[in-house]
Amino acid sequence: MPERKLTRPDLFDKTFVESHRDWLREVVIEIVHQVMEAEVSTMTGAGYGERNPERTTHRNGYRERQWTTRLGDINLEIPKLREGSYFPSFLEPRRRAEKALISVIREAYVQGVSTRRVERLCQQMGIERLDKSFVSRLTKGIETEVSIFKARRLEADFPYLFADARYEKVRREGEVKTMAVMVAVGVRTDGHREIVGFEVALGEKQYLWRDFLQSLVDRGLRGVRLVVSDSHKGLKNAIEECFMGASWQRCQVHFMRAMLVRVSRRYRPMVAALLRTIFAQPTTDEARSQLRRVADTLRPKYPDVAELVEKAEDEVLSYMAFPPEHWTKLYSTNMLERLMRTIKARTQVVSIFPNQDSLERLVGSILIEENEEWMEVRRYISETSMAKLIRPVAPLPPRGEHSLEAAFRVA
Repeated sequence: MPERKLTRPDLFDKTFVESHRDWLREVVIEIVHQVMEAEVSTMTGAGYGERNPERTTHRNGYRERQWTTRLGDINLEIPKLREGSYFPSFLEPRRRAEKALISVIREAYVQGVSTRRVERLCQQMGIERLDKSFVSRLTKGIETEVSIFKARRLEADFPYLFADARYEKVRREGEVKTMAVMVAVGVRTDGHREIVGFEVALGEKQYLWRDFLQSLVDRGLRGVRLVVSDSHKGLKNAIEECFMGASWQRCQVHFMRAMLVRVSRRYRPMVAALLRTIFAQPTTDEARSQLRRVADTLRPKYPDVAELVEKAEDEVLSYMAFPPEHWTKLYSTNMLERLMRTIKARTQVVSIFPNQDSLERLVGSILIEENEEWMEVRRYISETSMAKLIRPVAPLPPRGEHSLEAAFRVA
């Protein structure tokens, strides 16, 4: 194959720059310092050491700045002024490049790329001396956006609220600890979803969930009529404290898992099919009747499962007190689980976060991004069906009340 011809810049680098690098560095250093002195003399109205009654300000020492060039890193001594500021004109392109680099690093961080990988990326871009601490400092600019997002006022009614948590590893006090990322998503009266808040805490104890949910109320969360979550005791108790009068729906998916782990592997498909028949019923009355039949079927072989199914009757059927058009959206936390998987896809790249702030920045950035997308896509629930919630929704009839009149009141 024919040999590639060198371009003029390549030829110059090969024959001149490489053989005279040190001499060229000295020349460049002398030129740029002369340029800076000339620019400062123009700004001050007098040259170095010159007395001029018309001068506007005085020199005030120097500050060091590293300048990366094709000849290597050059240490500049940039003049400082007593009043005003001076920045060399020939460094303006560098400033724009730095802004672009910061945006690249931020985007890489939000996408879940570790600081070590970002460092290698920057080195490939020609930035040779960029360490992990510098990359981490640059990402802190995201904190303002996340703080505003967390503290923003909630201005709409949210009839439906979903809450869940996932765990991440964080270095804290010299140890690697597991911290909970608590997330809440609400469905507004216009049918759109909104991430109403998130918090990073040391676990899911009741008082931590209570503080998180109460912070949502303090920021304006109102109109909650149904909260959907798993059966975590601390979360359930916190929901009762913060949203008195609201119904609670136990996630059916979590309920099924909790029942099936008590059944031998051989019979799990059969038991799962039985449990699904409960939720396939068209009315609350029929669902309650089917639940009892399923419990009676399971009792001879799995009495403990049958008892748990009967105790969970009100918890797993709360969603049926709301418009039937909403049922498929309300019986589980699947929507929130998908959001958690999105978070996991980004956080698992980092693996262990250096501190709690870095975890909050990344999770917050992801949630801001997802929330903006939700505002642009179609409604989670149609606005027409959401209008039915304006009418009072009757609670589920108490156990034992299975008349047609009770079913009609619920419907």
